[in-house]
Amino acid sequence: MDSTALLTDHYELTMLRAALRSGAAHRPAVFEVFARQLPNGRRYGVVAGTGRFLDALGRFRFGQDQLAFLDRAGIADGRTLEFLAGYRFGGDVWGYAEGDCYFPGSPILVVHGTFAEAVILETLALSVLNHDSAIASAASRMVTAAAGRPLIEMGSRRTHERAAVASARAAYLAGFATTSNLQAGYQHGIPTSGTSAHAFTLLHDDERQAFQAQLAALGNGTTLLVDTYQVAAAVQLAVQLAGPELGAVRIDSGDLAVLASQVRAQLDRLGAEHTRIVLTGDLDEFSIAALAAAPVDGYGVGTSLVTGSGAPTAALVYKLVARALGTSGELQPVAKRSVGKPSRGGRKWAVRQLDAAGTAVRELVIDRPPDPADGGRPLLRQLVSHGEVVGAEPAEAVRDRHRAAVAELPAHARQLSRGYPAIPTVFVPDND
Repeated sequence: MDSTALLTDHYELTMLRAALRSGAAHRPAVFEVFARQLPNGRRYGVVAGTGRFLDALGRFRFGQDQLAFLDRAGIADGRTLEFLAGYRFGGDVWGYAEGDCYFPGSPILVVHGTFAEAVILETLALSVLNHDSAIASAASRMVTAAAGRPLIEMGSRRTHERAAVASARAAYLAGFATTSNLQAGYQHGIPTSGTSAHAFTLLHDDERQAFQAQLAALGNGTTLLVDTYQVAAAVQLAVQLAGPELGAVRIDSGDLAVLASQVRAQLDRLGAEHTRIVLTGDLDEFSIAALAAAPVDGYGVGTSLVTGSGAPTAALVYKLVARALGTSGELQPVAKRSVGKPSRGGRKWAVRQLDAAGTAVRELVIDRPPDPADGGRPLLRQLVSHGEVVGAEPAEAVRDRHRAAVAELPAHARQLSRGYPAIPTVFVPDND
C-alpha cells in the first residue's frame, strides 16, 4: 500500500504532539471545509476530488518507514509515534456529493472524530479538494462555453505529472469527453484520445509522407494535423489521401475562427462533408465561447484547464467549528474571529432551496439535519461511517450529477463574465 500519511504539513503533527501532552487530543471535534468566496468573480464552484480523498484516506497509515523518519527528524516524540503507529481514522465524514455545485460558506466536507484523528487530515483534504475543485470549476465553464461540442483534456505537458492525472479526472467529471493522459485512462477509466504533433510531420521528408504513415497505421478515421505548413494545401492533401472517410483535421494555430470556416468550406467542396474540425491552441472558456458561430466539431484544452483558467486553487479552508469540553459530552461551537478570516461555529447542514420551476434560489445552511417536510434538496451525504468509506461512486454518476446541478442553477450562473454568486448563501441561525 502506498501510504499517504506524509502528504501533510509539519504543523499538523506539532498540534497532535501538543494535544496529546495536554490531554485534549481525544476530545470529539468537528472540522469543516468551505470557501469564504468564489475566485475571480465566478458564479459557482464545483466540488471535485471527493473520490480521490476517500481513496487517500484509506491509505493514510504510518508504516515503519514513515515513523522512523518522524523519529529521526525529531518531529514526533514517543507518545506521538505510538499514536501514529496505530492510526486509523475511525470517525465520520459527510460532504457535498462530488460534481455538485457549491457557493461561499458551503460546508462541502465535514469531518467528525477526535481532534487527534481529524486534525492531521487537514492538509490531505485541502490539497486534493482545492486542486480538483479548481480544475472542475474551470472545466465546467468550458463545457458551458462549448455548448455541446466535445472537449479533450490535453494539459499533461503543462503541469506536474501527478497533477495531470488528477486534472484529467476533474475535467472528465465536469463534462470533458476524453483526456490525452494515459495514466488517467488506466487509473480512472477515462476515455483517452490523441493524434500527432508537428514533430511527426517535421520528422518525415514531406507532409505527404507523414500523412500516409499516419493513415496506414491508424486508418482513415484518424485526425490529421494540418497547420504545420500551409493549411489549405494540407487539407487538400489529407482528403486526397484519405478520401471522404477522413475522420478529422486539427488546427492548432492562426486565426482559428477564420481558418475553421475556410477549412469547412474546403472540406465540403472536396466531398468530405463528414470530416470533423478540431481546434486546439491555448484555448480557454472565453476563446471557446468566441468560436460558438464557427463550424467546429470539438476543442482540445491544455494549459488553461490544468491551471484552473486563472484560479489554480479553490481557496478552500479546513476549520474547527465544534469540540467537546471533555472526551465525551455535547459538542460546543467554536469559531475564529480574526479580521478578514472569520469562521462560523457549530456543525452545519445544507439545503439547496428551489422555486416552483425547480430552479435553485438559495443555499440554506442550518445547524441541524434538514427536515424533508421543509422541501429543498439536502446537500450533505455520508461519505465515511465509523472509519469505513460508504460514499464511493463511479465517475459516470458524478458526471450525471454535475449536469443536473448546473441545469438546476438560474440562467445567469452560466454567464462567463464576472459577477456575484448565482445564489445567496443564507445561514440560519445567523450568529454573526
